[in-house]
Amino acid sequence: MRLFRSSEILGIARDTLRFALEASEETHPNEYMGFLRAQDSRTLGLDRKGQVITDVLVIPGTQSNPVSATVQSNLVPNDIKAVGSVHSHPNGVLRPSNADLGTFTKGNVHIIIGAPYGWGDWKAFDSHGEPRSLDVLDVELPEEQFFDFTQEDIDREL
Repeated sequence: MRLFRSSEILGIARDTLRFALEASEETHPNEYMGFLRAQDSRTLGLDRKGQVITDVLVIPGTQSNPVSATVQSNLVPNDIKAVGSVHSHPNGVLRPSNADLGTFTKGNVHIIIGAPYGWGDWKAFDSHGEPRSLDVLDVELPEEQFFDFTQEDIDREL
């Protein structure tokens, strides 16, 4: 019996992939980079145990150019929902470089998106840079609320 949620990644939400594709295109000709976060599949209405990638976390201060993107590691949160990374290759090459492999150490799935940034212009890899399958799932994403309290909660505290 497992006390923690399953670490198996079942797929990526269609809306999340759409966001990453659009962000990559908007960043072109520079690389785009973000971190992937997932939620328990059962909270999204699926009847299978595992996780679904639902968010792309963009780190403030990320610097990018046409051949690389650099994240200030001191700004990366230690997030239990983090499951990997996503970045673009403006040259369209859909395989990890040696530099990419050095960043694949944290997480189980890493997505590379290549120009021209269409639905077929991406591939997923494991932490060793080996291709892996990643289903695109049609799930209803919950509305994120930055603050999970109401004015009534504040008034009660005062």
